[in-house]
Order: sequence, then structure tokens, then C-alpha cells
Amino acid sequence: MFEKRKRLDSHYLTQLSRDIDPDEIFLDATNLPNFDKDQFEGRMEKPIGKGAIIAVALVFLFIELGFLAQAANLQILQGDYFFSKSERNRLEDVPIFAMRGNIYDRTQTPLVWNAFDASVAKRAVNATTTKETSFARREYIAKPGFGHILGYVSYPKRDSKGNYYQERFHGVDGVEEWYDSLLEGKNGRQLVEEDALGNIQSDSIVEEPQNGATLTLGVDARVQEKFYTTIRALAEEKGYSSGAGAIMDVENGELLALASFPEYESSVLSDGADKKTIQGYLTDKRLVFLDRAVSGVYTPGSIVKPIMAIAALNEGLIDPKKQILSTGSISIQNPYNPELKSIFNDWKAHGWVNMQRAIAVSSDVYFYAIGGGFEDQRGLGISNIEKYARMFGFGRNTGVDLVGEKLGTVPNPAWKAGAFGGEAWRLGDTYHTVIGQYGFQVTPLQAVRAIGAIANGGTLVTPHLVREPAQKFSTEKIAIPKKYFDIVREGMRDAVTEGTVSGLSVGYVKVAGKTGTAEIDAGKKYINSWVVGFFPYDKPRYAFVVVMERGPYQNSIGGVYVMRQMFDWMSVNTPEYLE
Repeated sequence: MFEKRKRLDSHYLTQLSRDIDPDEIFLDATNLPNFDKDQFEGRMEKPIGKGAIIAVALVFLFIELGFLAQAANLQILQGDYFFSKSERNRLEDVPIFAMRGNIYDRTQTPLVWNAFDASVAKRAVNATTTKETSFARREYIAKPGFGHILGYVSYPKRDSKGNYYQERFHGVDGVEEWYDSLLEGKNGRQLVEEDALGNIQSDSIVEEPQNGATLTLGVDARVQEKFYTTIRALAEEKGYSSGAGAIMDVENGELLALASFPEYESSVLSDGADKKTIQGYLTDKRLVFLDRAVSGVYTPGSIVKPIMAIAALNEGLIDPKKQILSTGSISIQNPYNPELKSIFNDWKAHGWVNMQRAIAVSSDVYFYAIGGGFEDQRGLGISNIEKYARMFGFGRNTGVDLVGEKLGTVPNPAWKAGAFGGEAWRLGDTYHTVIGQYGFQVTPLQAVRAIGAIANGGTLVTPHLVREPAQKFSTEKIAIPKKYFDIVREGMRDAVTEGTVSGLSVGYVKVAGKTGTAEIDAGKKYINSWVVGFFPYDKPRYAFVVVMERGPYQNSIGGVYVMRQMFDWMSVNTPEYLE
């Protein structure tokens, strides 16, 4: 009985479980207050709808399509571009720097050359783990007097990663700048292959460098050094602020020497490491970077008198033998007040002087008369004064192979009106201009060129530094009869034998010359001391100029002293230039 009942109960429960629906088992959560609703207790779970599944599938589909599109863009549309870019990441283009050309003087003394510093960089690419390129450093002659002639360079530059953003040398100033394209050459190229870790796998030269051209200057390094140091010594001893000079071949314009004091050191500016010295250059009131021989403009004073004499002869204004009396001054009636006269002084009373004598003793009165006219003597007038000044190269570029050349000033009525608020030109202005005063300004290079034309009989040559490779430099013939040049040359020779340039009367070479003393500043406390001339007198070969700038008015030692020291030195050390 017991077993039978047990089977009946089991059957009943089984039947009961089949008849109860799920909603009869799960209770309504709203009827059971003890469920935690925040934990979703008492709620029925529902399956995710088909719409949500489709939406998610579409999102993933769009993402996959985007990846496929970008892959197609990178692999197909821009495949060549990125392949080339990846190759460049693996193959680096490295410059091989060309050797900049050397520079020599006329005797083949090295002035500028190239040198490698093995402690800084290697010549070729290191074939292990690093790549370094190198370029030769410029070495400059370690003697004074060459800064402005040679100039300096700006080296190739690279960023913090070692990549060059300036792959060439830049010449700055001097022949380094003027002949930069000849000196620089052309860089080569090298391909360097690296692995992913940056290790060099191989390298190959794809373009060989082409070295720059060698320059030979007409300068003699011995003469150049002596010329500069003599100018420097006189300036420091006698209180001149600065000085400049040139010695030029009168036939072809080659510069044997070209000096400007003070100067900079080319090596200091090229290297750029000596900040203190460079700062000193920048703050020096004497303007160290100014090449006074080329870019300095100065009141010329009496060095223009030989040119004014040639002008008067060519205009037929005076016979060279006619004498004019110099009592120490001339007086001109003031046109606005009959009781007043304007006095124009000579530097001393010279008595009766003809043209040659007037040049020799530098008579101002004589040149007042032939410049502006006086009593029965007709004058050139300011138009002709300007005309002949420009004919001899003043107020114009000389064409020298250096940067920064200045024109200077040849005064005329239009210049005065512009400079002085419309003031009219007066006779006194003409008197002052004909003796190289007033607003007259010239460069030393213009002066030596003009004197060279007097020496060679009327040809303006182009001053230049470079001898080889040969360059084309122009010449200009002055259409004035040779006989007038001869008369003026005789006067300049007399100035040496018995006149104002007697300090250059030496036994080993015949010199012709002319001095000039230009008063500067309103108070006339300072002077510029000039000397110009040529040698040998009988067969002129070289013209010269020296200007000592801003010295004490009372000082009688100037440009003549410099050239006397030069001639004495040259007679012993370089006599070939005096023959």
C-alpha cells in the first residue's frame, strides 16, 4: 500500500508541474515590497530585440567598410607616394660638401685655405651607428691688414637633429663675397641606408662634389701688411681715429695693397666663437666694419687741384706760364652790402706762381682764380668743376670688385638747394669747391683712380683685387690732350722736389705727389691728412693714396709720413716695385 501511494503522489506532482504556467510561478514585483528595484529584483528579463542586433551589425559593417576604403586609399591610390616616403626614411640624402677655393697673393703666398678638424667631424659617413658630414673650415692668414680684403664666411648650418637647413657657405664681405659663386663650388650627394634602429647598412655617392675655383690676387702680402701696420702705428701715435690707403697699377688697375684701419679678423667672424671680440667690433665707435678705402667718404682738400688745373687748360682759360699773385688771401665785394667784403684765405702767401708752381706749393689763391674767376682771370664755374670732377671718376663707382662702394658728393647748386633749404649758390661756394672743400666728398679708391689717370696720360682704369682667373675690367679714355697731363705731372714732381711733398724726395725712386689737408667739424679742430701720387715718375707704374682720418689740427705728420715709411721699406724688401 505504501509503495502504491508513493507512486500516486509522484504521478500527481509530475502532472501538476506540467499544468502550471510560468506566469503562475513568477510573482508580480509590484505586490512584493521587499524587492530591491535598483538591482532589478522582481523584474522579468526580456530577450534583445532584432532591431538592436541589426543596428549593431550595421555599425560594425560601416567601420569595416571604412577600414577597407582607407586601406585601398593607402595601398592603391597613394601607394607610390607612401612607398617613396618609406624609401626616404630608409635612404637618407646627405650632402658632401665641396671644398671652397683657396686664395693666394701674387707671389702665391696662401691667404685663405681649407682645413679639417678631425675632433669635430669626419670626412665621410660613419659606417656603424652614426652618420656625420663634415666641411672644411676656412683658415685665414694670421697677419694684420687682410680683414676687409678677404672678408669671411658663414658656414653651413644644421638643426638640433643634425639636418642641414643651410647646405652652402656664404661669403660675407671682401673677395669671399664678391667672388662667392667662383669660390663655393658645388656640393655632391650621398645616399645612406639605415635599418629600423638607425644603424648604417650602406652608403653610396650618387654625385661627386665639385670644388671651388682658386683665386690669385694682385696684392703682395708683404706690402699689404707693411702698409696697414704703418697706417695703424701713425694713427695710434698721432691721435688719428683711423686711416686708409691704396697702391694701384696705373696700367691695368691691379691693387698691390688696399688698407683700412681699424679692421676685423676674418677667422674670428667666420668661427663666431669669440663673442667678446665680436661684441667689441660692434661697439667700437671707429666703425670696424667700414672699409674706408672703398666705402669711406672724405673731404679731399687740395688733392683735387691737379684735376682742376687740367680742366682749366682744356677749357683754354689760362696759359700754364701765366703768373697769379698770392698775397695770402683775396677779397670779394659783398653784393648785398658795399661796406663788406668776403675774405678767402690762402694757407700762406706764395707770391707770384704759375700753374706748376701753384701745384707744387698748393696755392689756394691761384685755384680760386681759375675756379671761380678773379679780377682779369676767368674761372671754370661750378658747372665745369663738376663736369671735370666726374670725368676723372669722382661721384661715380670705380667698379672695384668689392661690395659697399660709395659714390661721394660733387657739390653743385642743386645739391646745395636740397641740403640747405633752397639756398642759392654763391661765388664763395665755387671757391671752396675748387680747392676740395665745402660739400666735396670722395673715397680713397676714387682718388687713386683719378691720380692713376693723370699718371698714365688720361685712362681711367678699374681698380681690382683679383688677378686670376682673369676677369674683364673696363677702362675709360679721358678725351683731353696728353700735353695738359704732362704739365700737371711736372707740377706734381715739383711738389716732391721743392714743395709740400718734399718728404717723399728720396734717392732710390722718383716720386710725383700732391698733399691735401681738409678741415673737418664746425670748430675746425680736426683734419684729414691726404697724400696722393705716382711712381716712378719717368715711367709711371703705380699710383698711391693715403688718408689719415680725424687727427688734431696742429698735427703736421700725416699721409706723407706713411708713404715715406713705405718707400724706405720697399727699397729694401720689394725693390722690384720701384723700378
